[in-house]
Amino acid sequence: MIENLFFMNGYGLYVWSAFSFTLVSFLTLFLVIKIQYNKEKNKFIAKFGSLNSKRAAFAKSQSINKEILSNTSNI
Repeated sequence: MIENLFFMNGYGLYVWSAFSFTLVSFLTLFLVIKIQYNKEKNKFIAKFGSLNSKRAAFAKSQSINKEILSNTSNI
């Protein structure tokens, strides 16, 4: 019974290699995105770590931040 799961009538090698490749690709993509997110988060904290009202106004005035804030919805 277990052998049928692994061999799949001769297609097991193809199926398991494709499954493994997909799993490794998703894991790699997840790790790369997580590392990039942490880098950007650390940059943001370094630049705007403790926002006072003056720095918050400056952040809102920047064009990229305006674009980001315009795409968010008020929940």
